[in-house]
Amino acid sequence: MGGNQTRITEVTLLGFQVDPALEFSLFGLFSLFYMITLLGNGVILGLICLDPRLHTPMYFFLSHLAIVDMSYASNNVPKMLTNLVNQKRTISFVPCITQTFLFLAFAATESLILVVMSYDRYVAICHPLHYTVIMSWRGCIVLAVSSWVFSFILALVHLLLILRLPFCGPHEINHFFCEILSVLKLAC
Repeated sequence: MGGNQTRITEVTLLGFQVDPALEFSLFGLFSLFYMITLLGNGVILGLICLDPRLHTPMYFFLSHLAIVDMSYASNNVPKMLTNLVNQKRTISFVPCITQTFLFLAFAATESLILVVMSYDRYVAICHPLHYTVIMSWRGCIVLAVSSWVFSFILALVHLLLILRLPFCGPHEINHFFCEILSVLKLAC
């Protein structure tokens, strides 16, 4: 590691490089999509919580998927919306790395929850008489918690490996959020 490297403090998110009038239209469109995402997943969560007939393993995992979807969107979209209406499109390095970490964690969690949901359907179809024993509430909770924990551990491993890299190049990311491949391009 050379002695001529400076510590990176902030990164410029280039995002959408379009006409400023179009940026306000994009702001309105993405704001609408973001609100629909939050509202739709909130309705799913509310219905699953309120209706006792939906207190089954499949809907339990579906509620986790809704939480992941809301978290995933809330990690990326607010900064993108801010950058669409603001000419200063910088983000400090620590929030950028945090955004990368959460992006990785939520992506892995979503994948693992989908795997668990497919396992639930496999048990329901192939072993219907043993379904209630195999997919007990204790087992469902263990599967859900394991999905979250392993995803965050995997994201932490990626983050620790990224932080070992020297960052000395142009501090610009050609994206609207700090995605892992874009952050890796900042390394020397």
